[in-house]
Amino acid sequence: MSKVLRPIIFAGTSISHEDAKNILDVEYSRPVFRCDIRKAVKRGYNVIGIIDGIFFDKTAVAHKEITKALKSEVIVVGGCSMGALRASELDTYGMIGVGKIYEWYRDGVIEADDEVAVATNPDTFEPVSNPMVNIRETFNAAYDGKIIDSDTHELLMGIAKKTHYTERTYFGVVKQGVRDGVLSSGAGDVLIEYCKEHEVDVKRNDAIAVIEKIKEILGSTSEQ
Repeated sequence: MSKVLRPIIFAGTSISHEDAKNILDVEYSRPVFRCDIRKAVKRGYNVIGIIDGIFFDKTAVAHKEITKALKSEVIVVGGCSMGALRASELDTYGMIGVGKIYEWYRDGVIEADDEVAVATNPDTFEPVSNPMVNIRETFNAAYDGKIIDSDTHELLMGIAKKTHYTERTYFGVVKQGVRDGVLSSGAGDVLIEYCKEHEVDVKRNDAIAVIEKIKEILGSTSEQ
């Protein structure tokens, strides 16, 4: 007899629960923090998806509680944000990592936690700032599309990286670039409009990848 799988996915910032349920209708919880994995295992969940997590307002989910879950034969999948961070650190222990951001952390392309951190609405957990990973990829796309040149791209990236994650937005970074003389006011307006219309939302894409991976795991088990 195949093992009955009970999944739960921690999300709500990189993708809403409503949008997530349109992909896979399972149990969703708010972004994860310390002790949530232990509690989930105790409640009988044996497939855990980690997408979003609390970084600074509360104590982050511990490595130890994830490894303990893995030792108990719980399947843990991570990607996108906190999930990508923990998966890059714990994939050798059996945690499944998916998505670009996981790969970037795993391969040392990025290292800082603030690459994926955003300020959120405390009631809904929706983001009110833009993550560095999205800004980087969107500015890369703007450069490839000849919206900005290489010097402007490099200088704007420097401004974005120096901006605290809670205040990091496309509008704020570009306007600071205008104030610093990196680009003209008109060019700044064009770039802001480009970012609005053509943002490369790496975090959302990776959130979907986590959900799809869990869907695949549930499907493969049900077929046995």
